Amino acid sequence: MSDPQNAVGEASTDAYRPLMSPERAERIRQFHEAMVNTTKAEDIETTSLFGLTFVVPPEVKRIGPLSKLLGEAVLAEVKRADRVLDMGTGCGVNAVIAATKATDVLAVDINPHSMKTTHENALRNGLDDRVEVRESDIFSNVDGTFDLIIFNPPFRWFAPNTMLEAATSDENYQALTRFFREARQYLAKQGRMIIFFSNAGDLAYLQQLIDTEGFRQEVVSQVSRVVEGLDINFFVFRLS
Repeated sequence: MSDPQNAVGEASTDAYRPLMSPERAERIRQFHEAMVNTTKAEDIETTSLFGLTFVVPPEVKRIGPLSKLLGEAVLAEVKRADRVLDMGTGCGVNAVIAATKATDVLAVDINPHSMKTTHENALRNGLDDRVEVRESDIFSNVDGTFDLIIFNPPFRWFAPNTMLEAATSDENYQALTRFFREARQYLAKQGRMIIFFSNAGDLAYLQQLIDTEGFRQEVVSQVSRVVEGLDINFFVFRLS
């Protein structure tokens, strides 16, 4: 979610330090490198979810096996009258899911390939009149306020080597930190946020951001998996 040039962004002005043991941080680094090396895509992928069809090119992050968990939370939360922002939309999966109910959805990402992919997926599902697509670095190209903000941020804090890897790794959590520092001014008075995160990243740092910015939170769903020998818990948070 940082500057798309070279997919790595400028150095953070804050000295982020993992809120975990050095051993855990190193294990997560190993996990991240293993995932990057095993998830390189070369072909176009077609996925069905909630009766919707998504076509994802190699340059855009795939729809993962846990996308349904977040999608269910979005469907349960979104209302017809909501103005919705899908931050870091990727292939547009959550924007399109939200648009099955809401009529005003803005989908943003820094990956230019995501813009074309999201528009095509909205069109493919007959929802393009409800989904506007913009290239934006966090809120840099966003205006107005939203009743619902959806964010599936990169879990890890390492410097990405490619634009595609920037969908899973956010150097020093620059984007995540900016998001929380700026989110309140884009959230309607009774607005809500749906955030997906995992202890495959620094969950304690996310909690620190939530607490510092004064959001109320609840866990609406969670699931545990063993991936690459690491016990991982995934959470969908509802913030208000």
